[in-house]
Amino acid sequence: MESPHEQPPQSASSLASSVVVPVLAGISTVHLLNDIMQAVVPATFPIVQRSLHLSYTELGLIAFANSMTASVMQPIIGWYTDRKPQPYWLPAGMACTMAGMGLLSVASTLGWIIVAVMLVGLGSAVFHPEASRIVLLSSGARQGLAQSIFQVGGNMGTSFAPLMTIIIFVPMGQFGAVWFVGMAAVALLMLYTIAAWYKAHIPSLRKRAIASRIRRTGQQLRIIRFASGLVFFLAFLRAWFVAGMSNFYSLFQMQHFGTSLNTAQTHTFIFLFAGAVGTLFGGFFADRFGKKNALAFSTLGCAPFAVFLPFVSAAQNPLISYILVAGSGFAILTGFTVALIYMFDLLPGRTGMVSGLMFGLAFGLAAVGSIALGRMADWLGIQTMMIVCCALPALGIVTYFLPDDMRIRTWNIPADE
Repeated sequence: MESPHEQPPQSASSLASSVVVPVLAGISTVHLLNDIMQAVVPATFPIVQRSLHLSYTELGLIAFANSMTASVMQPIIGWYTDRKPQPYWLPAGMACTMAGMGLLSVASTLGWIIVAVMLVGLGSAVFHPEASRIVLLSSGARQGLAQSIFQVGGNMGTSFAPLMTIIIFVPMGQFGAVWFVGMAAVALLMLYTIAAWYKAHIPSLRKRAIASRIRRTGQQLRIIRFASGLVFFLAFLRAWFVAGMSNFYSLFQMQHFGTSLNTAQTHTFIFLFAGAVGTLFGGFFADRFGKKNALAFSTLGCAPFAVFLPFVSAAQNPLISYILVAGSGFAILTGFTVALIYMFDLLPGRTGMVSGLMFGLAFGLAAVGSIALGRMADWLGIQTMMIVCCALPALGIVTYFLPDDMRIRTWNIPADE
């Protein structure tokens, strides 16, 4: 099989109808590796909390520094690269992640840990907008499936954080992060190869951008702004809930119910792994039931599971707690891919900016959520914080006010057709 950079450039029409499997598989694999390294940050929390005697607020600050770096930079990078694609920024961003992993393995103060996780966040900020554009180029006519495959790689990587705590950081301590320097090097080499293919197909990308230009009426623009605001609000609900579960659920189980570290981390893994599976199903649900309905399922389907999470001990009721964490994780993360595709329909031709906003917004809201939830846990107790966090998905009732798929589709028909 030819490697991606050995394939001759395809025409815009050919790309529009065929899936470039090696490129899609490659960029999805790098997404898996990238988000495994992003997951190293929360995976170290139980270790650095003990070794550096950190409060919940300080743990939230570390998560904030990592997430906020990515969230601020992603929309800016996406906006710029929509106008001027930068294929070789991809390996450069992964080099930042590699440096962050090396520094994290030896950092001995809160300040240096923050610097390390900011480098990791910067690498993620560069990766996501350009990677989403590569997915669009390589997906042919099957954008929903391609985005689901791409997203499941990332969420699968995130789900490994609890296992990394058990397998790597418990026996090796913080220095275990050094293993991920090699992983970053592998991802860097893969991105260099993919960037060569991407560079050869930039003309096709520009043709697509020109073809997607559509004029909107004033009323349509007002509805689009309103709908975009609601989608961002749903991203807020999802990000805060996932931040609470991924960063604090294991600590809550250990300290409130006396659950062992391994059992608590295993439950967090089940939550995130089920979420990764949900991400893969998100595209299918959107195709089968419509994007608006799939978004509603994401939050409202999660709520019945989430509301019971703060009251069930993973140690005393393992089966029930497994069902609750798996059900809530699966449902809430089906909406990640769907929200991205929905926004692509609302704002066609702005792949980088939309991707930067959606990924960046998720990182940013998770950052704010992490530090706010950490502060709430310090002030009111970790159980109160978990109760508030797990009530958030019920607010997904606002999906009722989103315009449906058919209405948006009629807006995207060029005037001359």
